[in-house]
Amino acid sequence: MWLLMQSDSVANNFHELTVELATLLDIFSVKEVEVSEDVEELFLLLRKQCSQAKVFVDKRDSSLRLDVLTMLDRIQKEIVPDNSKLAEIFDFLGLPNSLSCKEEIENLEDEVQNQKDEKAKSDMIALIGLVRYAKCVLFEPLTPGSDSKTKKLASDANIPADFRCPISLDLMRDPVVMATGQTYDRESIALWIESGHNTCPKTGQALVHTSLIPNQALKNLIAMWCRELKIPFETAGDNNRTNGVIKNKAALEATKMTASFLVNKMSASQSMEAVNGVIYELRTLAKSNSDSRACIAEAGAIPVLARYLGSDVGVGSLNLQVNAVTAMLNLSILEANKTKIMENGKALNGVIEVLRTGATWEAKGNAAATIFSLSCVHSHRKLLGRKTRVIKGLMDLAKSGPPGPKRDALVAILNLAGDREAARRLVEEGVVDVVKEMINVLPVEAAAILEMVVKRGGIMAVAAAHNTIKKLGTLMREGSETARESAVATLVTICRKGGAEMVAELATITGIERIIWELMGSGTMRARRKASSLLRTVKRWAAGLDGDFLEGHSTVATSSSSSSRVVISV
Repeated sequence: MWLLMQSDSVANNFHELTVELATLLDIFSVKEVEVSEDVEELFLLLRKQCSQAKVFVDKRDSSLRLDVLTMLDRIQKEIVPDNSKLAEIFDFLGLPNSLSCKEEIENLEDEVQNQKDEKAKSDMIALIGLVRYAKCVLFEPLTPGSDSKTKKLASDANIPADFRCPISLDLMRDPVVMATGQTYDRESIALWIESGHNTCPKTGQALVHTSLIPNQALKNLIAMWCRELKIPFETAGDNNRTNGVIKNKAALEATKMTASFLVNKMSASQSMEAVNGVIYELRTLAKSNSDSRACIAEAGAIPVLARYLGSDVGVGSLNLQVNAVTAMLNLSILEANKTKIMENGKALNGVIEVLRTGATWEAKGNAAATIFSLSCVHSHRKLLGRKTRVIKGLMDLAKSGPPGPKRDALVAILNLAGDREAARRLVEEGVVDVVKEMINVLPVEAAAILEMVVKRGGIMAVAAAHNTIKKLGTLMREGSETARESAVATLVTICRKGGAEMVAELATITGIERIIWELMGSGTMRARRKASSLLRTVKRWAAGLDGDFLEGHSTVATSSSSSSRVVISV
């Protein structure tokens, strides 16, 4: 498709090369080179041909190029293309099915990354929109697994945890560091700040400033990883871009037409197989950029997708439920769509239903990721945190799910724990015991949840859980930078509000002072501050200054008639 658009330019380039070759052949003295008569004859023939060469463009190519440009112009004016003409163009180009169109889209996406000219990139984006529309309108949709050779989407790849944005759970395209030292994708954290939040989404810390510093090293690592796996990697840019993709009127209108066509086809399809193919196309389209997510939602996809989230989709349609909930997850990344999903009772209940009784672990995990995405909005978090089915569903998945879905459940739990009422419900459901057992498996998420729980009034549950303090102490020594920071912050809160008994338990950890000293020297800025505070607490306790230590703190006493612990204000 792109080569067709460049036919004149390509012809000129070839002609220029031929002229240069003719010049070289003219000045080359073949008589001085010992060659046979046959070779000399061929040389003279080649020189003659090069000198007579002219620029040539196939008339059929010129006509076809004009047809494509006319079609793009009509699309830009919101005129739906004629399907017969569209079919004729794609037949001539040798794009006879969905698979060939998918490969053409991927090739165009690769070429976008290689181009430096903004106008050329914009033209390519328009062509991608046209091919994507034709793929949906002219041919039967692809189903998951029908093409094992085509490129992965980032959503289908096993994305390293450090490459995912903690807010969107998506591959970061423009990682930035905020005041707390946490890294997020620029678009996600910018929306978070613009929504009025003044805290870090992951740690709950108040922000001393809202400046965002590009994490260029991480961005380069992500780009290298994407290249190795043949995953398209769009970078964020100026105001003419959306999610790293240059805005183009024709592309936007083509996306609207594609979304409308797919939603109408999904509504009209009779067989589950046909519906599954359409939903997979929507899932893929919703992954591409925010414009696509907006167009799909505006076309009315959310209530239609909700039909296929229930437990009655049938054993033979397990893929359908996975595709439906994943499409909902991709749509929820857009801030405006979060509200649409929350306000549509069937859609929200459908996601919760998949979380509780999904047919596969993948479906449950993606439902948990959708809950996380929705809960990034403060008012939605409060509402979701009050729903018992959400709390129980996340807890069940965290307890018994495989590693991937378990992590999806934990990050959703972490987000909900930012609300005090939700934190209380989670504690009642035994979140501390569950998370404590995962410190060795998913240390970053587990430590962050414990930190959030103690901040939101769950100090007693953490203090009462057997060996939690020792596990946090071990994590301070052996965990990643982020995990160590959460561990020391949690221990500071426990020791301050739990009193002397908690400090005594911490002091029993072998080499605890050395561990704290090491963290003070090598941890993040926040980890160093917290480690310094923890060291002072331990030293005051060790010095036997119980009276001074207890002043202004709470202590944990054990009732003589019961083994339960209660907090006594001092």
